[in-house]
Parts: sequence; structure tokens; C-alpha cells
Amino acid sequence: MRVAISGASGFIGRALSKRLLSAGHNVSALGRTGWSAESLACDALIHLAGEPVAQRWSSKVKERIRSSRVDATQRLVDALAAVPQRPSVLVCASAVGFYGDRGAEELTETSSGASGFLGEVCAEWEAAARKAEALGMRVVLLRTGIVLGKDGGALGKMLPPFRAGVGGRIASGEQWMPWIHMDDHTRLTQFVVENAAVSGPVNACAPQPVTNAEFTRALAKVLRRPAIFPVPAFALRLLFGEMAELLVGGQRVLPKAALSAGFVFEYPEITPALKNLLS
Repeated sequence: MRVAISGASGFIGRALSKRLLSAGHNVSALGRTGWSAESLACDALIHLAGEPVAQRWSSKVKERIRSSRVDATQRLVDALAAVPQRPSVLVCASAVGFYGDRGAEELTETSSGASGFLGEVCAEWEAAARKAEALGMRVVLLRTGIVLGKDGGALGKMLPPFRAGVGGRIASGEQWMPWIHMDDHTRLTQFVVENAAVSGPVNACAPQPVTNAEFTRALAKVLRRPAIFPVPAFALRLLFGEMAELLVGGQRVLPKAALSAGFVFEYPEITPALKNLLS
């Protein structure tokens, strides 16, 4: 299968490219702009590119976040409409931010979206991608949680303080953390590409979400370090402004669509996942 990936050089894109190549697929990187009929002539298109969310949200940063997702996806679908040969499936990245901060409520793909900046961006992003359905394409929306990988991402930022023995929970620690091992994320992406029965939103999260306090204890145990220095919410708000709400809030997201389609997670529990990544 010929697979084109936007954002192929990113944290997830690099791991996904390796996964698909090892499975025998022909993989190419799709640029962020200037798409040609030749670059879009593939069997599957995976759209991952976007401005990082984990930064202080000024008005300019917010516009970059929105434009790189909503506007770029709309331009991509417009480009697909103009070419004679289109991929059969578009897999578009989305995020669990779609649901907003929902406390301990169990959230599946049929749960409602949230108001607020990130929830609205996710909803507009997904709506732009779903316009490809009118072109006869199958569309899958991967609502991704915190991806845990060996070479960067959220875990890479957490490790230095924890290894130094100064890690700890964030705020109350009661907020839920929807997470997924990188191997499961790339396997799930491959699964939805190859499985023609899957369409619409798919929560890319492990079936056993944990609270931030539970995650903190598991990470400290695997590293054999103490975790006794909590990060207060007010400090995060001073440092990150509005974006801090992503850290002090959370979502108890369940991967109902993936499980119903027959996907089997290799790392459903946090401690074995961390042991695998940090061994």
C-alpha cells in the first residue's frame, strides 16, 4: 500500500513511518503545502502536521494552532478534490482535547465535545477532515491522548526532574490522564488504515487511563526515585497561562471504537508500558 504522511518528521510521524515500512508499505512524506497530483496519488493519507499545543497561548500562538489544523486540513481536502486519483482513506489526527475537562466522567467516541479554545479547534479540525467523505473517501479521526515514547514527547520532558528525584504530581493529581504507548499508537494507526470497516472518531488511548497521581507513582517506581514535590496549579498558570488548564484538567477517555473493531493493545496498563519504554 502507498501511504503518504504529513508531519512524517515529527515525534509520532517518525515512529509511524518505521512501523509502516516494516509492515511492507511504501511510505512517503507529504509536505505542509504545495500538494501535487503526484504527491497525493496514494492509497492512504495520514495527516499529522500541526503547531505544537504545549506552549504558552498568546493570540498569535492560538491562531497558529488553529490555522495549522483547521485551515491546513481544509486546504488539503480542497487539493484532494482537484486531483483525479485520490487515496481511499484519510486518517486525520485529532486530540482528546475535543472533550474538554470532564472530571471522572467516562468518555467514548459518542460523548459530546467541549466549548473553549481547544475543544472548538478540535471540532472544526474534524469537520474539515470529514469533508473528504463527500469525495468518496473513508475518514478516520484519531483523538489522541498523551503519547509515551522513548525519544521525546511528554515523557521526555518529565524524565529529567523525576530522574533527579524532584518529580511529583501536578496540582491535585486527581485529573485523569488518557495515555498511550507509542507502539500501540502506531499499531492502531496501521490498523485503521488497513481496516476498511473503521471510520469516524477513534480514541487513541490505552483502555486503562490513570490519574496524574497514579501515573506519578508508577513513573517514580519504575525509575526507583521519590516523587514528593508536587507542582502547584498556580505556578503552572503563571508559567503557561491558559494552556495550563490542559495540565490541571483531564479526561477519562476510553477507546471503545478501537476495542469494538477488534484492536488489541499490547500495553493496556501504565506500569508495564513505562517499564518497556525505560528499560
